[in-house]
Amino acid sequence: MSSTINVKTLRNEMGRIIDRVRKGEDFTVLYRSRPAFRIVPLSGVFTHGVAEDDSLYRAEAVGRSDDGLTAEQHDRSLYGQPRA
Repeated sequence: MSSTINVKTLRNEMGRIIDRVRKGEDFTVLYRSRPAFRIVPLSGVFTHGVAEDDSLYRAEAVGRSDDGLTAEQHDRSLYGQPRA
């Protein structure tokens, strides 16, 4: 199933959208009312928990978040669990 969302919705509902993508849904994201990019599930990549070979998962921090969330909270949102 495909849905269209805007950047504000993506930012505010990231966790829920990730869950929906993991279940097979894809999204077209609008920026300033125009399609900017798509979010699609990766078949089989994250089906067994954290992808240990994902280079972003083991990457060092490159800056500071301005949303008030910790790195652990971001990892939980992206991967479903904190970094090891």
